[in-house]
Amino acid sequence: MRLVLVGPPGAGKGTQAEFIAENFGIPKISTGDIFRHNVSTGTDLGRLAKKYMDAGDLVPDEVTNAMVRDRLAQPDAKEGFLLDGFPRNVAQADELNGILDELGAPLSVVLDLDVDFDEVVKRLSGRRTCKQCGHVWHMEFDPPKAPGICDKCGGELFQRDDDKPETVRHRLEVYHEQTEPLIGFYREAGKLVAIDAFGAVEDVTERAISALTPYAD
Repeated sequence: MRLVLVGPPGAGKGTQAEFIAENFGIPKISTGDIFRHNVSTGTDLGRLAKKYMDAGDLVPDEVTNAMVRDRLAQPDAKEGFLLDGFPRNVAQADELNGILDELGAPLSVVLDLDVDFDEVVKRLSGRRTCKQCGHVWHMEFDPPKAPGICDKCGGELFQRDDDKPETVRHRLEVYHEQTEPLIGFYREAGKLVAIDAFGAVEDVTERAISALTPYAD
């Protein structure tokens, strides 16, 4: 199965990607992992990307695309893969189609983790992180016994800037403008399958696996 995972920030893509990849026996490939590997091992693309990153600039699409092309050509991706974090826009989706055409490995399916934006704000803005051990609690879904205090180590809990409601809403606006058009792009191509990503992690995983099983070779 050659699968792309899409959905807004807070939809649980990272968590579901692990379970889905394990269930179908395919590698989970994220752009973050690709970048870290290329930079840490000092590849030509990694050194080029690092120049942009060190300057505080966005890494150009052509560099990201080249890294993805190299990764998808690796032996472990020959029988399938799960892509998380790529493509992020329609231009990258066109590029991915070209890469897969070159490899003779067309995309099987795109799974959209559909979740209400208000629910995303609720999920992310409720998170509190321990300053001492780094454990993440949730004020509604997994609260500590004592407000503001970590059960595990007694450390002080705080709200990361990324988890503040105004930051979450901005991230969702960026997603709506740049990445959400992928849903229409893949729907027109007949590749899109959407599931409700609201609820317990195991329930969402069950829905995902059920929706994807018909696409497994």
